[in-house]
Amino acid sequence: MKIFIVMGAGILIGRFLMTGRIKKWNERLAMLCTLLLIFSMGVMLGQKENFLSELSSLGLKSFLFFLIPTLVSIILVYVLTKHFMEKKHSDSEGENK
Repeated sequence: MKIFIVMGAGILIGRFLMTGRIKKWNERLAMLCTLLLIFSMGVMLGQKENFLSELSSLGLKSFLFFLIPTLVSIILVYVLTKHFMEKKHSDSEGENK
């Protein structure tokens, strides 16, 4: 729940308080934090004793964690876009006549 509260606060601050100059610095800070996170994850994986032997299993799991949400997202966006864009398109055609 704490994560949702912090994320909600970030959304509100980003929406109402971020100006162009601050936004640019915030993007740089977000990129730096992302790189630091990826680096620290690499360090944690490198510390595992049997990392190389688990790499094939980890790779398959990682691939599935990527593939399944990606496919579901693409299908969901396609269905919703098809539904709402057709409805919007037919509504705008009716207004033009």
